Amino acid sequence: MAAPPQDPAQHDQPDQHDQAAPRREVLTWLTDMDGVLVHEEVPIPGAQEFIEALQRSGLGFMVLTNNSIFTPRDLRARLLGSGIDVPESAIWTSALATAQFLHDQRPGGSAYVVGETGLTTALHDAGYVMTDRDPDYVVLGETRTYSFEAITRAIRLIDDGARFIATNPDPSGPSQDGKLPATGAVASLITTATGRAPYYVGKPNALMMRSALNRIDAHSETTVMVGDRMDTDIIAGLEAGLRTVLVTSGSTRPDQVGTFPYRPTVVRESVADLVGLVDEWARRV
Repeated sequence: MAAPPQDPAQHDQPDQHDQAAPRREVLTWLTDMDGVLVHEEVPIPGAQEFIEALQRSGLGFMVLTNNSIFTPRDLRARLLGSGIDVPESAIWTSALATAQFLHDQRPGGSAYVVGETGLTTALHDAGYVMTDRDPDYVVLGETRTYSFEAITRAIRLIDDGARFIATNPDPSGPSQDGKLPATGAVASLITTATGRAPYYVGKPNALMMRSALNRIDAHSETTVMVGDRMDTDIIAGLEAGLRTVLVTSGSTRPDQVGTFPYRPTVVRESVADLVGLVDEWARRV
């Protein structure tokens, strides 16, 4: 059994977790986007240097996000506008993970979608038909313009037997004007009306991690996950069998780490502190 972890407030000092992290080779990195690389569209200091270190290392990497509004092409453009250059092929969204899941479960199926372009495009590309007539699934994603009419239609279709899927359970999301209701909050409304809970594909479901790994033919035992939330990124990484790095530049504060019954492998203030780790761990491969 590992020695008791140190006080999370000392996360900037080397500890046993840091020493244990690279004992197995590191071939792949997964990293969250919001709170790790950017706040909304404001870059977090060190984010571009972190991405450059990953590219320089020659190791595989993917940027993950529960945001289902945008396509990978859209997100690449938004990140580039923030000075962070991530290839489109290295972006994996909850919309893509949901489309992959549905394709694996019921190829060539149909869905009624409450969401935006990122989700509808992913489902179209997976061979799904969008319909409001007897669909196989109701698929709920994030949108900034939830329609009462669309939600009502979703409720009635679920009552009529459509299976209920949601891209992620996040109850709220950030905006420049404050908190916004997100997929999880609307899913709760539909669940209350129908008595049917959705299957969530995105984080903290480890399925999203595994689908990202499959996308780049990577293995959990040689992969590190970087995230800013203990209750989504870190728990999903742990349950997928990954080593995990928590950065406290986003949702989880340093003083909150010790309140959880699980710990990340490494805790750092931001991705700026990970540039050296990427280079160091890459040299150990």
